[in-house]
Amino acid sequence: MMYHGLAGVYDRLTRDIDYGKWADYFESAFLKFGKKPGLVLELACGTGSLAVELARRGYDMIGLDISVDMLSRAKEKALEQGLDILFINQDMRRFELYGTVDAIICMLDSINYITEKADLGRVFRQVRTYLEPGGLFIFDINSEYKLSSLLGENTFFEVDDDISWIWHNTYDPSGRLCVFELTFFRKTHNGLYERFDETHAERAWTDEEITEALRLADLTLLGRFGNLSFDPPSPDEERIFYIARKDSP
Repeated sequence: MMYHGLAGVYDRLTRDIDYGKWADYFESAFLKFGKKPGLVLELACGTGSLAVELARRGYDMIGLDISVDMLSRAKEKALEQGLDILFINQDMRRFELYGTVDAIICMLDSINYITEKADLGRVFRQVRTYLEPGGLFIFDINSEYKLSSLLGENTFFEVDDDISWIWHNTYDPSGRLCVFELTFFRKTHNGLYERFDETHAERAWTDEEITEALRLADLTLLGRFGNLSFDPPSPDEERIFYIARKDSP
């Protein structure tokens, strides 16, 4: 099952992510576009690092993810910090809430994991359904440049005492799909190594596809920006941020 083994090593693989800087960016976006949210939903929250960071800053957080294993780790983090965060095990293509929220965020290229255009539309329509009027939707994507030129057709690896991994990628330009084949060797309590394998895929969405999906979902695009900035993306931008708003009731 995807994410079952990965949940235990996810924080190790993403240790280069500065969640404080990501939280700073979201707060700057709230300020820039005149929205001070109280209740924030994070789609595909993973192990909850960003949700915990934002909750520490006073936001009421809901974290939603398809992986029970990821959410278990997220709940542990929240309890360790004495934070009351609601975590929900749902697929973001069909999520349901009991009410609306002031902002919805989705980080670390989770939108790229939506590989079908119909599903992208479903996600955006669900976002609109559960956003308060005036609420912001902020998400990022891995660019086509990154998936095709930096990740695709490359192999990465890391060898350490407690965990080693091999990450092999292939990129199909016809479907703009990057497939990640991951193999992990994790040291167990008895000194032996456990192997597990996972396969993931990300689609390189074009700006036209994202813009059209937002339009069809009746979400107003406020801007597209380079990584953790409010500058226009460069041609070789690796991560692109989109900020949209629900304008009508």
